[in-house]
Formats: sequence, C-alpha cells, structure tokens
Amino acid sequence: MTLLGATEIRALAERLDVSPTKKWGQNFVHDANTVRKIVTAAKLDPGEAVVEVGPGLGSLTLGLLEQGHPVTAIEIDPRLAAELSATTETHGVAAGMLTVIQADALAVTELHAGPTAVVANLPYNVSVPVLIHLLETFPTIRRVLVMVQAEVGHRIAADPGSKVYGVPSVKAAWWGDWNVEGTVSRRVFWPEPNVDSVLVGMTARATPGDEPLRRRTFAIVDAAFGQRRKTLRQALSALAGSTTAAADLCEAAGIDSGARGEQLTLDQFVILGQTHGTLLGKV
Repeated sequence: MTLLGATEIRALAERLDVSPTKKWGQNFVHDANTVRKIVTAAKLDPGEAVVEVGPGLGSLTLGLLEQGHPVTAIEIDPRLAAELSATTETHGVAAGMLTVIQADALAVTELHAGPTAVVANLPYNVSVPVLIHLLETFPTIRRVLVMVQAEVGHRIAADPGSKVYGVPSVKAAWWGDWNVEGTVSRRVFWPEPNVDSVLVGMTARATPGDEPLRRRTFAIVDAAFGQRRKTLRQALSALAGSTTAAADLCEAAGIDSGARGEQLTLDQFVILGQTHGTLLGKV
C-alpha cells in the first residue's frame, strides 16, 4: 500500500479547504517511514482492532490498515471525518476495515466492541485528558502507543521523585506501566510544530482496585499536586476537613504527613485512598 506523502497531504488539505488549527491540535504526519515505525512499535497482535483518535487526513490510519488492523477512527473535524473513508478506499483498503466516528473523543462513551488497543497521533492540546478518558471509559484497553509532545510524554512516564512527576504520571499508572518508546522528528509534520514529540506506550496490568477506590485515590492525587510545594498535611486539608484530619489520615495510612505528593508512589496514593474510604465509612 502507498501511504500518504507530503504532496498528497497538502493536496488533500487544499481540496477540503482545511487549514491545520491549533484549536484541534492538527499537525499531520507526512512521512511513511515514521508511520510504519509507529505501527511496528505498537506491537499489536495480528489482526487486532485499534482505536485511533485524531486520524486527520489518514496517514497513520493507512499504516494500521496496511498491516491488517481494523481501525475505529474518532475525528472531531467533520470535513476530515467525512473524507477518511474515501481516502482509504482509494488506497485499496477493503470495505469494513474502517469505522469513522465524527465526535470529540472526550465525549465518546460507547464503542461497538471492547477496544483493546489505542494507537494515535494525539492532538497535543488535549492528549492527557483524552488518554485518561479512554482508560476510564474502556477498561478492556491493554495496549496504548501514542505520539505526544515530548514534555507531556516524559511527564506521563515519570517516576516518583522526578521533577516532571505529577498528576498525569500517577493517574496513568493506575492502568499499566508506561515508557517513552521512541522519538519523532518535528520535520515529519505539516505544519512543523515548535516542539519535539515522543512515542509513549502503556502495557496494561491489573488495576489496584475498583472504581470507587480509583475515584477516591484520584481525588487525593489532585489535592496533593494542586498545591505541589505544600506537604500532604497542608495539601490534603480541604479534602480531609482540616490540617489535623489530613495528618490523621496520613498517620492511619502509614505515610509521613510532612512528605509532598511528588514523593509518593501510586501504591502509597492507593493506600491513602483506601484509608480515606475507611475513615468515611466506605469500602
């Protein structure tokens, strides 16, 4: 299969009267080698179906289809969503291999089958919210490989104690193990962004608990990093009811109330979530 190149990308955009917008984080990949690199790095099972968010003009979509992966593409831009099927047909893709959903990915709550893989060049301005939404909504997801802004990718995959460790790091870790799995040159995009990009991937593992525990844990994570420079005793005071109650919560969980959120592992946040639930009379 011939994948999209720079000339075809620009011709498609001109015909559709599409000017890439920052609002929707549109930067289109025009390098076939990069597309095939992403598909290979995804390490999908043969014939495994894929959810792709922000397919744009179809560069990565064609790369996935080329390797026999049915694609459910979620595209917010109605012009691009309407054109995607025609693009794949002209490149020889068999009917039934592509499903297009014209919607904001943050509003998608149902898909025909439980998705197991997400592979995408995510819109950079909403990459973390989209990832968390998909993982929250579709617990069948076992593998993720997405291209994001380098700063965001390193933040997602960060370990406790790192300068970039924060809310995305802890929340993403609820569902699996994350790693930066490759770099992508800014020169393979049109228009060329002013930031570097990386491939960040997740391999799923058993989550630490049920949905109520996840919500309690995430509330504690948000509070702990909402005032990053403050100790847990101070940062959790509003959630717990007072600084004394926050200190009691930490003590009951066996965690130093003088520590800061950036020092805690996911497991420690989960223990805080469990303890908070116990103190509230919830399990």
